[in-house]
Amino acid sequence: MKDTVRIGLIGDFNPDVIAHVAIPRALTLAARKLECLVETEWLPTPLLEKDTAKRLAAFDGLWIVPASPYESMEGALLAIRFARERAVPFLGTCGGFQHALIEYARNVLNLAEADSAETKPEATLPLIAPLSCSLVEATDTIVLQPGSRIADLYGKSEISEKYHCSFGLNPRYSTLFDTSGLRITGFDKSGEARVFDLDGHPFYMGTLFQPERSAFNDVAHPLIVAYMQAVLAHKQASGHVI
Repeated sequence: MKDTVRIGLIGDFNPDVIAHVAIPRALTLAARKLECLVETEWLPTPLLEKDTAKRLAAFDGLWIVPASPYESMEGALLAIRFARERAVPFLGTCGGFQHALIEYARNVLNLAEADSAETKPEATLPLIAPLSCSLVEATDTIVLQPGSRIADLYGKSEISEKYHCSFGLNPRYSTLFDTSGLRITGFDKSGEARVFDLDGHPFYMGTLFQPERSAFNDVAHPLIVAYMQAVLAHKQASGHVI
C-alpha cells in the first residue's frame, strides 16, 4: 500500500492564476516519481488568523503559493511561522518567498517594521520592494551557491527558471540575513536574491521563481521531488494517518 501525504496549500485559490493550477499537478508528478500518493487542501489565508496550529497540525507539508497580496497577511505569516518553528517541510514560491522573508525578519531578527512595499508603500523597512527589472512571464538564470542544498538538488551551479513576479528582496536589506540561519543560496546575474534556505530545518526553502510550472511539460521538478521526500520523511516520523 502506497503512503499518502497531505500538503496544505496556503493561499487564496484563484483558477485564473497559472501557479494555482500548476501546483497540484506538480505535486502529483513528484508523488508519482516517489511512488506515493498526495492529497492537497487549499487553506485560505483569513482562515489561518485563528487556531493556526490546530488547522495545520494534520498536514505533512506546507506550501505558501504565489499570487500575493494575500487576503490576510497575518494568516499567511502565522502559517509560515508554524512551519518554521514546528520543523514542517515548507516551500514558498514567488509571493511565498517574499512573505517567508518578512516572517523571518519580524520574528527572528526582531525587525517588527519589516514589510512589503506592494501592500505598504510607506513602510519604514520595505524588505520586499519592486524588482529592478520585472520578471512577469519571464525566464531568467539563477546562480546557485556552491555546497548549498539547492545546488546539490540540481547538480549544477546555474539554472534557468520561469517567473511571474514584480517584487523581491530589497537589495538594500540583503545583508540582514548574512549572520542568521537563513541563507540566500541563489542569485540572479546582477546579485539579487532568488532562493533562500534555512539551516537546521528538515526542508525550508523559498524561490522567487515558480518551479511548479514544470508540471505543464509533465516534468517532475527536482526541487519539488526533494520537497516531497522531506514531506514523506516527516509523515513517517510523526505517524500521521489518513
